[in-house]
Amino acid sequence: MVLDLGLPHMDGLSVLKRWRGAGRDMPVLVLTARGSWSERVEGIDAGADDYLPKPFRMEELLARLRAIIRRSGGHSAPVITVNGTELDTKQMRLTVDGVPVNLSPQEYRLVSFLMLNKGRVVSQQELSEHLQSVHFERESNAVEVLVGRVRRKLPVALIETRRGFGYIVPDTASDAQ
Repeated sequence: MVLDLGLPHMDGLSVLKRWRGAGRDMPVLVLTARGSWSERVEGIDAGADDYLPKPFRMEELLARLRAIIRRSGGHSAPVITVNGTELDTKQMRLTVDGVPVNLSPQEYRLVSFLMLNKGRVVSQQELSEHLQSVHFERESNAVEVLVGRVRRKLPVALIETRRGFGYIVPDTASDAQ
């Protein structure tokens, strides 16, 4: 997981501490404009596996990510499960009660981002920024349309809307949408 500490409306270190407190042990590389030695120590003490201050070269980011992957044996938690819905991050496959769900690459990125952040409300802006890294169109309703497409493909209510805040995959998905 690559975490930028400059998240809109929240502090990235708080998010990282919450993840670690909840037992999430996926590898985390922190990116930030905060680059003093004390801030780097604070980030690592909060649970970051590595810390890269901005500006940086893409080659260094990729090298650090390869090192984190090497240290984690190539994966952290390859399968994320919520009420019978399984996301296999190694195979890049989603199944519901063992039945594969056919997703487009954008739909997979949306579902995987929400499931990797399960239990946390993810804003439309954050989703849009995450999806934009692969040439996602930033139209005002593009995220809503994509969420709607994913919901139609799933036989369960996995993604919940928090009006005015964003979307969440609860740790235990509810039947209400």
